[in-house]
Formats: sequence, C-alpha cells, structure tokens
Amino acid sequence: MPIRDNKFARQDQQRQGRRGNTPTDNQPTIDEQLQRIDEDIRRLKIEFDIYFNGAAKRPPYDTKSRVEMMLKRLGDDRKLTFAQRYLYNSLMARFTSFRELWRRTMQGREEGRDVAAAARAAARDEVSHGEAAATFVCDDAHKDVPTVRQLYDALIEAKMKCGEPTEDISFPRFHHLIATKADNLKESSGCDRVRFSIDVEGGRVSFKAKGE
Repeated sequence: MPIRDNKFARQDQQRQGRRGNTPTDNQPTIDEQLQRIDEDIRRLKIEFDIYFNGAAKRPPYDTKSRVEMMLKRLGDDRKLTFAQRYLYNSLMARFTSFRELWRRTMQGREEGRDVAAAARAAARDEVSHGEAAATFVCDDAHKDVPTVRQLYDALIEAKMKCGEPTEDISFPRFHHLIATKADNLKESSGCDRVRFSIDVEGGRVSFKAKGE
C-alpha cells in the first residue's frame, strides 16, 4: 500500500505542477503588472526630478528602458480586458507625455536654458491658451475609480507640461478630494453628475467642476 500511495501522490503532484505552470500562478497577473507599471512611472518621474535638480550625476535611462520594455510586453498581450486595455492606454499616454517632457528638458539643459523655462515653453507649444485639455463626467466619484484615475492622469500630465510641481498630489488624496467635491456640488445644486475639466490658461493649469 505505501508504494501504491506514493504512486498516486506523485501523479497528483505532477497534475498540480502542470496547473501551476499557468501565468496566473508563476507570474504577476495583468492587474498586478499594470499596478507595477504605474508605480514605476511615478518612481521614474522622481528619479528624473532628482537628476534635473542636480542630485544625481546620470539620468535614469536604465529605469526608463525597463519601463518601456514592460509597456511593450504588456501592450502585445491580447488577453487584456477592455478595462485593462483602457488603463494600459492611460499609462502609456502618461509615460509618453513624461518622456517628451524629459526629452525637451534634456535638450534645454544641453542648450543652457533653464529647466523650468524649457518645460513652460513646451507647454506653450503643445497647449493653446484657454483650450480644454481634458473633460470627464462622473456619476459617482466614490465608485468610478477608472474615471477619477483618468482625471488624475490628465491633471498630472498638464501640470508636468506646464512645469508645475506634482509631488504632493497622490492618487488616494486626489480621489478623496474629488469625491468630496462631487458630493458637495451634488448637494448644493441638486445635480446627478459632475463634469470635471482641466484647462491650461496663460501657461498655468486650471481645474474646474460643474454640476449637470
């Protein structure tokens, strides 16, 4: 009986091993990969800020290459759901915006121009004065996290383009502020939805909310 038991045990272990080879067991899930990319983009932005402030001797090109590789690999994955693809596109757009800003800032440094001035010049080139950069309508800011995330990414992107600081704007804090603002606006105006818009006026970011 021990031999027979051992045979069955080995067969069971082999079946479990085959099931364990699926990506969900041995590799991060797609949602985890998206979260990792989000975190790495934020970390990369901080590393570039440190470099541009003179606290690092070399730009973080290794980190940048790693993020680019992760984005490319995940972008080729056909198993992404619609929501995951939407979040991926949002991350890709934010990274592309940052990458263009870093390129322009590097160019400004090489030409001896002020870093902040170079960022503001890039914003003036890409965004017309008074033109709406992004508009989002939200029914429930507490539950509609994807829409709030898009709003957050658009705000960070606009601020980066205009050379405005973003270090003190975390997503949890932003989400709480947006939800509170939406609740207050709904209560005061009796509206069901809130329209949030991000504008660039005179080279500075303007954030507005209006009931609908």
